[in-house]
Amino acid sequence: MRGNVPPRLGRLRGADALDAVVLAAAGLNRLGLSSAISEHLPIDTFPPSPRQGALGIQVREGSEAARLFAGTGDRILDAEVRAERALLAELHGGCSVPIGAYSKAHRDGTLTLSAQVSAVDGSRYVTAHGSGSVYDPEVLGRRIAEELLEQGAEVILSAVRQGPPAAL
Repeated sequence: MRGNVPPRLGRLRGADALDAVVLAAAGLNRLGLSSAISEHLPIDTFPPSPRQGALGIQVREGSEAARLFAGTGDRILDAEVRAERALLAELHGGCSVPIGAYSKAHRDGTLTLSAQVSAVDGSRYVTAHGSGSVYDPEVLGRRIAEELLEQGAEVILSAVRQGPPAAL
C-alpha cells in the first residue's frame, strides 16, 4: 500500500476496512501517532527491509561538505548496514522484493545477521541466521544470502519478479 501514513491508517475504517496495516513504529512515533500502534511485531519473525533507519551521506572528495562531515559516522552502524547491503546485493534485491534483514553488532566484535525472503502472499518463506566478524560484514551478508538461496529463495524471488499473471 502506497501513500502517506494518515490515509493508510484510514484504511482501517469504513465499509472496505482492512484487517491490519503494518507500519514502522518509529515513523508513527515521529508523527505523534503512537496511539495507533496496537502491536510491535517481533523482529526475528518480521525483519525489516534491509538498511531501514540508516542515513547515508555522499559528498564530493575535497569539498567543504567532506570537510564538515569528516570524522562523523558510526563504524558499528556502518558494519551492520554493510552486512545487510551485501545480503541484498547477493540476492539481487531492491525495494520491490520481500527481503527482510536485521544485523546487530556485539561488544565481543561479532556481528549477527538474520534474514528472510517471503512470498508476497506469505505462503512460503525461508530464513537464515548467522554471525561473523564486525570487521568483515560483507562476508557475513554473502554467506547468509547463500544459505537463503540454498533453501529456495531464488524460486520465491523469481515469482515475485515475474509479478502476477496478466488478466485475460
